[in-house]
Amino acid sequence: MPRITYIESNGTRHEAEAELGSTVMETAVMNGIPGIIAECGGSCTCATCHVYVDDAWTEVVGGPSMMEEDMLDFAWQPKPNSRLSCQIKVKEAIDGLVVHVPSRQA
Repeated sequence: MPRITYIESNGTRHEAEAELGSTVMETAVMNGIPGIIAECGGSCTCATCHVYVDDAWTEVVGGPSMMEEDMLDFAWQPKPNSRLSCQIKVKEAIDGLVVHVPSRQA
């Protein structure tokens, strides 16, 4: 199972095993990761699962779709490496992924 590390804005690290085919958001919710609210349940309509993909992983994860880019306009302090974690599918290639959780969600 791929492992994902979530880093809170205060530096606290949480590591979780992710099921293939799930999303980074679903993994966060199932493991009680603080700061991932996921109000819409993963339908890309709320921007409350916003994360910053660690620079070492941006190319592997890829960029947001046009719909996701539109929702990121509502995210708290979006950056070039911002993604909605509900839109990042878990696959073997992201084993070791590191994402940073913003200090608050939109």
